[in-house]
Amino acid sequence: MAVDGSAVRSVDRAAALLLALGDHQGAAGVSELARRLGLHKSTASRLLATLERRGLVEQDGETGKYRLGLVVIRLAEHAERTLDLRAIGLPELERLARRVHETAGLAVADGGELVCVAQVDGPNLVAVGDWTGRRGPLHALAAGKVILAARPERDLARLVRQGLTAFTERTLVRLEPLLEDLARTRRRGYATAFGEYERGLNSIAAPVRDARGQVIAAVQIWGPAFRISLRRVPELAAAVRETAEAISRRLGADGLSGEG
Repeated sequence: MAVDGSAVRSVDRAAALLLALGDHQGAAGVSELARRLGLHKSTASRLLATLERRGLVEQDGETGKYRLGLVVIRLAEHAERTLDLRAIGLPELERLARRVHETAGLAVADGGELVCVAQVDGPNLVAVGDWTGRRGPLHALAAGKVILAARPERDLARLVRQGLTAFTERTLVRLEPLLEDLARTRRRGYATAFGEYERGLNSIAAPVRDARGQVIAAVQIWGPAFRISLRRVPELAAAVRETAEAISRRLGADGLSGEG
């Protein structure tokens, strides 16, 4: 798909305006920002108006000057949490991957989907590919089930009403079977998904909690069914839970494990 050069310039200029406001002490006026960035005042004004509509900047009603908006602050907080979680989680994932000889990952929920924020591959010849940054369904992966298990039943009912995709014949798409599976996840402290997203791909996951005891992420191991087998579930589930609890402790969740 061809990219419009003027659109790219507009995005670049809008980003420059955000960075300039971030570097500025307090609010800044349109003329000042335009002069600093070498833009026409009308161009700067148009871009700032667009950014304001998206909540990325705010205009002071009295002075007419602009400052960063609350959306930028929320994005920064989300990015900081994710980066902190990744930095804390990677050493533990490396230990887990070496211990079980499987791919280990750390995933969070974002916009109704699962996102892998960190991955460490085990020493196997048959790899599962790099899932870092990749999105997946909450209901068909073990890490997603761990996150869903911490949510109120009404939220799960709404999710099912919206319609869940059946990726394989094993995917849970009806409310009662899904609720039963999530209740089992809460009781035993880990989730499994065997062939529910892709045939022959199995996963096991456990919850990561913050200092308030809330589930904010999941540690997951996944791989081909001939390696992640039913026979290995007790061994692998114990290892995943220990890793998730180690990360949780580093986030301030001492003594918080098991049922959510």
